[in-house]
Amino acid sequence: MLIEELFMTSVRGIIANKLRSFLTMLGIIIGVASVITMLALGEGAKLKVSNSIKQLGTNLLFISPGISRRGPIRMSNVQTLTFEDAEAIKSEIPYVDNIAPENSRNYQIKYFNKNTNAPVYGTIPSYEYVRNFKTIDGRFINDNDLKTMKRVCIIGQTVKNELFGEAFSPIGQEIKIKGITFEIIGLLEEKGQSNFGDNDNIIIVPLTTFQKRLAGVSHIQNISVKIISENLMSEAEKLIEELLRKRHKIKQGAENDFTIRNQAEFLETMNEITKTFTYLLAGVATVSLIVGGIGIMNIMLVSVTERTREIGIRKAIGATKKNILFQFLLESIIVSVTGGILGIALGYGFSFLASKLTEFDTYITIDSILISFLFSVSIGLFFGIYPANKAAKLSPIEALRYE
Repeated sequence: MLIEELFMTSVRGIIANKLRSFLTMLGIIIGVASVITMLALGEGAKLKVSNSIKQLGTNLLFISPGISRRGPIRMSNVQTLTFEDAEAIKSEIPYVDNIAPENSRNYQIKYFNKNTNAPVYGTIPSYEYVRNFKTIDGRFINDNDLKTMKRVCIIGQTVKNELFGEAFSPIGQEIKIKGITFEIIGLLEEKGQSNFGDNDNIIIVPLTTFQKRLAGVSHIQNISVKIISENLMSEAEKLIEELLRKRHKIKQGAENDFTIRNQAEFLETMNEITKTFTYLLAGVATVSLIVGGIGIMNIMLVSVTERTREIGIRKAIGATKKNILFQFLLESIIVSVTGGILGIALGYGFSFLASKLTEFDTYITIDSILISFLFSVSIGLFFGIYPANKAAKLSPIEALRYE
């Protein structure tokens, strides 16, 4: 009954000064809402980066030519990768699921009086699987297209909309790439925007057609290697490096003439960057929580001064130092807990508005709610101790004399 009585006394003390209590809570409310919103934005950015990378495919290694040097100066990409390198990786490395060599360049694309610019990728049939594309109309390139160097292509949704509009089926239509006529045989499923640009602004042609008819090259710009398991990527990367050094006759101690990038490491690096950014934002928002805590302490000190006579009467009729301490500490905690709950609700609202009014996605986690709420309770407890202790130490005789 004593705890219930102290709780009701604390609530009455808070309600007696509604406006002052609300203004005291406001610092906690804004602080909690800010922390939740900042963490939600950070988590949303992390998910967006992760999804953007996964849209390229999963469990991937990217092999590209190295950089030529003249003394300490980095010059340009050297042409060291070949189609045979890609075939050797697929046949000799046990952890490889599939490979997709590719070349790419930007070209102007024409369809009668309409034109657009788009990256054109020359590759092989396995590209669809390795890079996580899906043909929803028509077909993808096949081995016969490669052997005969057919002038056929598959286009993305952005290219289709730019040249043909949304309702028109482009299958069977002819477009000009670098002035050369290509027949459209497939339409890719929409992937949308990512951190790497518009995934639907793409045209895919057979690798041999690209090399001989468009670019006039024999080398490969990139080899995407899909590994059978994420846990084997580091081991596969090591074996591929050894194989390519052997094939390119690179002497021991000499620098590689190629570069291998691990998708998992890239994802981890990006996640670390977004995590640091999130913690920075949350740290800035936490300052408002601390300011709110100082506000609680300030108001509680004012409350102790105003209620000095009340404290004296309570002590005179038998209230102990512990009772007074607990009562004022309870008031501080009630203010911070109420502010924390309202702050969580406001944080949800801010996060929803942020995702609707901006291009940023938000994702609220249970951890962010718990951290914000527990921190607000801790703020109330920490900044309420001094005023409560001051009230508890008041002499009942001096308190009764206080006017």
